[in-house]
Amino acid sequence: MARIPDAFIDDLLARSDIVEVVGSRVPLKRQGKEYAARCPFHDERSASFTVSPTKQFYHCFGCGAHGTAISFLMNYDRLEFLDAVDELAKRAGMEVPRSENPRSAQQQDDSRELYSALDAATKFFQKNLESSEKARSYLDGRGVDEENRARFQIGYAPDGYSGLRDALGKDERRMKLLDRAGLFSKNDRGHVYDKFRDRVMFPIFDRRGRVIAFGGRVFEKDDGPKYLNSPETALFHKGRELYGLWQVRQTNQKIERLIVVEGYMDVVSLFQFGVTQAVATLGTATTPDHAELLFRNAPDVFFCFDGDAAGRRAGWKALESVLPRMKDGRQAFFLFLPDGEDPDSIVRKEGAEAFDERLKQATPLSQFFFDELTREINLGTLDGKARLAERAKPMLAQIPDGAFGDLMKQQLGQLTGLGGNVQAGRPQMPQRAVSRTIQPVAKRSLVRGAIAVLLQQPTLALTLGGKHHFQGLRLPGVELLLELLGLVEQRPDISTGALLEHFDGREEQASLHTLAAQTLAGDEAMWTVELHDAVGQLEKQLLFQRIDDLNAKQRQQGLDDTDKYEMRELLKARANLRL
Repeated sequence: MARIPDAFIDDLLARSDIVEVVGSRVPLKRQGKEYAARCPFHDERSASFTVSPTKQFYHCFGCGAHGTAISFLMNYDRLEFLDAVDELAKRAGMEVPRSENPRSAQQQDDSRELYSALDAATKFFQKNLESSEKARSYLDGRGVDEENRARFQIGYAPDGYSGLRDALGKDERRMKLLDRAGLFSKNDRGHVYDKFRDRVMFPIFDRRGRVIAFGGRVFEKDDGPKYLNSPETALFHKGRELYGLWQVRQTNQKIERLIVVEGYMDVVSLFQFGVTQAVATLGTATTPDHAELLFRNAPDVFFCFDGDAAGRRAGWKALESVLPRMKDGRQAFFLFLPDGEDPDSIVRKEGAEAFDERLKQATPLSQFFFDELTREINLGTLDGKARLAERAKPMLAQIPDGAFGDLMKQQLGQLTGLGGNVQAGRPQMPQRAVSRTIQPVAKRSLVRGAIAVLLQQPTLALTLGGKHHFQGLRLPGVELLLELLGLVEQRPDISTGALLEHFDGREEQASLHTLAAQTLAGDEAMWTVELHDAVGQLEKQLLFQRIDDLNAKQRQQGLDDTDKYEMRELLKARANLRL
C-alpha cells in the first residue's frame, strides 16, 4: 500500500479546521475557547463532547471518543484512513502524495484491473436478469422490488458453461484477469468454464462501494449448496467482509445497530420491509475481523440465527469473537428464531414491527454467556461451581478493562461463591509497556506534568533548545516524554491534534487524549517555566540514579578505572547542586 508522508498529514491537519469539519455534521455551541455538543458516538442528554480549535482535536468526556479531523471522519462517516485523508485533502485543495515503489505501483494497477473486471461482470449479470423471465419471476415471488434490485445490483448468471467467458473473455489477458477475479473454474482436463451458472447473483461490495466478489443463489434447494461464493482473491477475504454493509452505510446517516444474519436474501428481504441495518457473513462463522468491523460501525450488534443446535453453535462462535472487543458502550445480543424460520421468512410473515419486537426480546451477551456455560453444569455442587469458574475465567480475562468486564466477573462470583474479584487468567502487561504508560495518579508526576504541558502547547518543546539529558531514567512515561520532545523538534509546526495522530492505535493514545483534553491553569509563560523545571528535576534524578547504580556495582563486583572517574564527576555534580 502506498504510504502517505507524515509531513503531509501534519500539513493537512494544520490546514483543516476541525471545528468546520465537525460542525458540518454535528451542531456545535461555543463554550469559552472551545465548542461543545452532545456526543455523536453515544446517546447522552448533556453535552460532554468538546472540540478544541486551538488543539485541533475532539474529546468526549462521556464515552472517551477522541481524535483529529481524520479520525472524526473515519468514525462519523465510517471511512477508511486513506478515504478520510482524501476527503480532507479535497476540502483543503491539496494533492495527496503517496510514496510508492515500482512493486506497489504495479499492485495498484493490478487491483484497478480486477475492480474493472468485476464491475463488468456485475453489469453482465444485471443485463441477463433483465432478459431472464425465470430469474425475474423468482425475485417477484420473493417480493424484491426494482428499487432493491438496483440497490443491491442483483443479477443473473445464465445457464451454460461459457456465457460470461464468451461475453467478457475477449482475449487471453482478459481470460486471466477474470480467472484472478474468481469468476472461472477449471476441470481435471484443464477446461475453463463459468463458475456461476443459473444462479441469482448478489455482488459483494467493499467499504468504498466497489464490487470485490459475488454470491450466487440457486433457485431451488437441491443436494448442492444453496449459496456459492467467490473464492478468496487479492481483493476478497470472506472473513473480513460483510454483505450489505455498504448499503447500510448509504441508507442510514447514523447506524444505531447492526443485525447479523446468515444469508444474502435475509439481508435483501429485511431491507425490503424497512429493516435497513442488516448484514450477512459470507458463508463463514463470525470472525474477530467481523466483530471489529461491526463495532466500528454500530454500538449495538444483534446476531440473528436459527434456533437449532447449529444456530446456537454459530452464536457461541460469534460470542467468542466479540467478547475481547466488548468495550464499555458496546452491546451484543443474540436472537434465535423458531425452528424452520429465518429472517427472510419471519419478516414476510410478521412484518418489520414484529421483527423489531423480537429484537427487543433478544438475549444479552452476558445472559447468553452464562446460559451456555451452565447448560450442562450442576451449580448445586462444588464441583460444578469450580468447573464453571475454570471455563469462564480465561474468557472473561479477554474483556477490556471497564464496567462491563467488572460486572461479568461479579456475576461469575455470585454464581460460584468465589466473590467478585475474579482476576485469574488476565494477561500481564509487558514491563516495557508499563514503563511507557502514563500512570493515572491524582497528583501529576514530573513526567505527567511535562507531557500535559507539551500537549497543551507543543511548540514549548523548542524552548529547551534540544537540551534535555534524562535518557535512561527509570521512571514511568520517560520514554514517552522523550518521544514527544523528539517529534516536536523534528516537526516544529506540529499541532496537538497532529501530535496525537502519531500515537493512533498505540496503548498510550487514550491517556494522551485525556491529558490533552484537560484545561491547564496558567498561561504560556507559566507552562514554559513548568516544563523547564520538570526537565531540570528529571536530569537531577538521572544523576542520583547513576550514582546509586555505581554504588551497587561497587558492592557487588567493584569499579574499574572508567567507573571510578565517572563516579568522581557525578559526585562533583551532586555537590554543586547542593551549593
